Amino acid sequence: MAGEPQDDCLFCKIVAGTIPATIVRETDTTIAFRDINPQAPTHVLVIPKAHHQDAAALAAAAPEVAADVLRETQAVADEEKLESYRIVFNTGSGAGQTVWHAHAHVLGGRGLEWPPG
Repeated sequence: MAGEPQDDCLFCKIVAGTIPATIVRETDTTIAFRDINPQAPTHVLVIPKAHHQDAAALAAAAPEVAADVLRETQAVADEEKLESYRIVFNTGSGAGQTVWHAHAHVLGGRGLEWPPG
């Protein structure tokens, strides 16, 4: 069920504290932590604490929490002193989503050209 923790979800386990992560920010509805395989000097994931499969599911079921996630991406960028940064939501395996819990990547600290890759 959307919003309920999933036993097999890596990010639900991070939210529960059963898997360690380097937490950089936490609110009532979100948690932000450093990516274990950074793709830029700053690479932080911002996730809703409640389980939603992807960004589209989060936006449909809990738009206020989706807004919280976006607000937190700015807070992370401010704390990391990023003048420019990229926010990435991968939705679906074809787009590179590997953890089925909505999450925003905050990437910065180097030039980020478009298209990425």
